[in-house]
Amino acid sequence: MPYYYDYGYFLADNIYCILLVPVFLLSAWAQIQVSGNFRRYSAVNNRRRLTGAQAAEAVLHAHGVYDVAVRCCQGNLTDHYDPRDNTIYLSETVYGAPTIAAVGVACHEAGHAVQYAEGYGPIRLRSAIIPATQLGSKLSFVLLFAGLLLYAQPLFLAGILLFSLTTLFQLVTLPVEFNASHRAIETIEGQFLLDDDEITGAKKVLRAAAMTYVAALLMSALQLLRYVLIFLSRNGGGRNGRGGGRR
Repeated sequence: MPYYYDYGYFLADNIYCILLVPVFLLSAWAQIQVSGNFRRYSAVNNRRRLTGAQAAEAVLHAHGVYDVAVRCCQGNLTDHYDPRDNTIYLSETVYGAPTIAAVGVACHEAGHAVQYAEGYGPIRLRSAIIPATQLGSKLSFVLLFAGLLLYAQPLFLAGILLFSLTTLFQLVTLPVEFNASHRAIETIEGQFLLDDDEITGAKKVLRAAAMTYVAALLMSALQLLRYVLIFLSRNGGGRNGRGGGRR
């Protein structure tokens, strides 16, 4: 096997492993911050005794949105906005809880509903690429594995391109999430939903959640880089390693 072919794999794997350490640590730190801040500020009631459901409705109404339902769902940190039925689903620890964390999380999800109502560009783009992303996530690893096993570069390249859709989705998700949090805090301050010292707690909860999306993007981009480096090394091996160049 060509020396540089071995070296290409070595380089791809080692770059991946070296960069994986800080990305993994960032991801772990973000998860700890999310659970820690949510738990901390879920134990502190806001002075207005405003529940998550009430806070979400306050954000919607402040932006002139009145056709979005707010409902309770099971689970912990399962809060989300579903554009298919135009409904904000808040977990049991958020929906009826008059806590600082509940207000922050609920207002963030309401921010997503406002994004859809106003036709916010990045969220429209994210919605448009969801079908392609779902297809890519299902087929990419099959093609990547087949390309490696059969030494079929076209299959491997197709797998890379499909996997890149996942990375693109993570990239587009960042402005969507940051904007939803910005809308949430802006409305909390403008509508006086929380006092100044309470807003600090809500910001900590939302910032920690935002970092999980940053970590997810970096992890996806790192995996994509590894596949690209392997592809390039295999191309080099295929061009120069067939008729010689062995050790």
